[in-house]
Amino acid sequence: MKQRLTVFLQAVIVLIGIVVLAMMIWLPLIEGRAENLDLLSIYLDPFILYGYATAIVFFVALYKAFKLLGYIGQNKEFSQNPLSALRSIKYCSIVLSVLIMMAGLYIKIFHDKEDDPAGFLALCIIIIFASIVVAASAAVFEKILQYGIEIKLENEKIKSEQRIN
Repeated sequence: MKQRLTVFLQAVIVLIGIVVLAMMIWLPLIEGRAENLDLLSIYLDPFILYGYATAIVFFVALYKAFKLLGYIGQNKEFSQNPLSALRSIKYCSIVLSVLIMMAGLYIKIFHDKEDDPAGFLALCIIIIFASIVVAASAAVFEKILQYGIEIKLENEKIKSEQRIN
């Protein structure tokens, strides 16, 4: 049962990655500024390139979550590898929220006065909030896992002492 659940969750993570990648390819083509631009100019827009650079952090976090589920599926929950994966997810979430906040501030300060940036800023706020929730959850799970690893090591130490006696 546990193996099926982790494989299902890994499939969900892969599906999320595919959907985000498809959106990154498709959305710049329909964006308002892209109406009169050729294909090369659309994807060389500095703001689009910033979004792609920011997405690297997102995909690293997805990869680490995929690996974390792999460790859980292999019954290696209480080792250093899942702990480092959680730590990486936490840091990626924090970096992602800062990068999205910087993009939102850039649009808020430098947007064309005829444009209404409210929709973009709302998306920024939602993504920042979600990233902070993920970072906080990863931090809590990291502490719980660290405590579990300490208990496991303590139990192994007690068992080895009992075998000696």
